[in-house]
Amino acid sequence: MKLFWQDARDYDKNVITTALESGADAIFIKQENEKKIKELGLIKTICQNGDLKIGKDVVEIDIKTKQDEINAANLGKSKYVIVRAKNWTIIPYENLIASGAKIIAFVSNSQEAKIAIQTLEKGVSGVLLQTKNLDEIKKTGVILKQQTEKMNLAIAKITKIKLLGIGDRVCVDTCTNMKQGQGMLVGNSSSGMFLVHSECVENPYVDARPFRINAGAIHAYTRIPENKTKYLCELKSGDNCLIVDFCGNIQIAVVGRVKIEKRPLILVEAKTKKNKKISLILQNAETIRLTKQDGKPVSIINLKTGDEVIGFVENAGRHFGMKITETINEK
Repeated sequence: MKLFWQDARDYDKNVITTALESGADAIFIKQENEKKIKELGLIKTICQNGDLKIGKDVVEIDIKTKQDEINAANLGKSKYVIVRAKNWTIIPYENLIASGAKIIAFVSNSQEAKIAIQTLEKGVSGVLLQTKNLDEIKKTGVILKQQTEKMNLAIAKITKIKLLGIGDRVCVDTCTNMKQGQGMLVGNSSSGMFLVHSECVENPYVDARPFRINAGAIHAYTRIPENKTKYLCELKSGDNCLIVDFCGNIQIAVVGRVKIEKRPLILVEAKTKKNKKISLILQNAETIRLTKQDGKPVSIINLKTGDEVIGFVENAGRHFGMKITETINEK
């Protein structure tokens, strides 16, 4: 779990309430403001006599020299170390993360927070955000939550497989090598998606492409960060996409390239135990795979009615990718 701390030593009620609403784990304050903070909501405080005490539980270090880095690594073995770097780069955090220290990165916006929690894949233990920009506080809360949030996946039973004609399908090449059990959630509807497996599987026809997901037809939806969806045809180089594993763990990945090509297509439909429908049009090829409950990939050419695969369902209703509440009947 990544920690989200908000710096409110310069007291601002709007900043504090927004941080609370955005899921902040603690507020860094001046001692004289602790009572006021506690009146706003149930939240841990960081101050001289707070829930997390300065000096005892938390220390703050400016990284200016190699010795500062060594000190931070040593202190981080027993307490949280808030790290500031004058010339902010990834390198000091990489070294500190590798040491196993409990590092809280001092950041001023959501983009810096995102980089900090993804450094060396493991990332820092959390971030201390110093900003009065309420939108940036909200974005940071989403990013921190997204990093540890799990998708509620469902098991779906195949009900229909139908060969179609030629159409445009989308191949998403990410900047991340995926492992068995990982892929993207894709569906004809935003309310029902399959976990389409990555091409990390060795086979006699083509070399494995662990960074690639042959995701489906151009009209299909896929989940992206911040609880949004996008049409596959809208993805482009530099966009963020969402990698999901068979347990529901998620990871943000960068799209490196998108290829849209004409290929033979196949329709796959399934239903969950709660009778929720999932459907997707995919390329008809041996290398296209869905994901079984144990994380193993299953080629669509080997699928048959009654087989069980991993899916994701929610109530329908999206407007420009944002979830909304309205009545929609998608077929």
